[in-house]
Amino acid sequence: MQLMSRLPAILTGIALAAGMGAATADQHGTLYRWVDEQGVVHYGDQIPPQYAQQAATVLNKQGVAVGHVDAPKTAAQLAQLAAEQAAATKQKQHDTFLLATYTSTKDIEALRDERLDQLHGQEAATQQYVNTLSERLKTLTERAQNFKPYSTRPDARKMPDDLAEQIVHTTNDIRTQRAALAASQQDETTVREQFQADIDRYKELRAEQKPD
Repeated sequence: MQLMSRLPAILTGIALAAGMGAATADQHGTLYRWVDEQGVVHYGDQIPPQYAQQAATVLNKQGVAVGHVDAPKTAAQLAQLAAEQAAATKQKQHDTFLLATYTSTKDIEALRDERLDQLHGQEAATQQYVNTLSERLKTLTERAQNFKPYSTRPDARKMPDDLAEQIVHTTNDIRTQRAALAASQQDETTVREQFQADIDRYKELRAEQKPD
């Protein structure tokens, strides 16, 4: 009910403001339109300081919208805009690289296969080393059975320190090499995905270059 009772006054205020604004526009050439916190439309040749953080519409002498003044961006919005611009620049540079480096998707596939072969070679060597370490650990463990605390013989001696150290070091080496093997396998997945993305993008760029 309060809104309905205020509506005629608001509309009258808008109409009066528009008339005054038109006269102002005739004198100064530029007219701004903005809305206050109560939803009331205002016109003027300058935006008051209290509304400087809001968006506004630019009108010509005839009161027709000819432009827009955006509200100042927040720090978060500016950061997001900078990130988007950086991503666009990076993508443009990569697109240029793709077109300048490859003559067809077969070139990309050939380089991909070369990278994968290198990874496969590293994985094979790592796996072989793990196998060797595992055999060594097996031998060391068998030797440890002759000493306390593994041996149940009353006359069993305490395990030599060097044997215990070798078992610990070999176990750690196996753990390290298996982690390296897992990382290499993950690299293989990443390489496949990256090259596939390059192939897909290259096809898009070439399609854009074709005449209609």
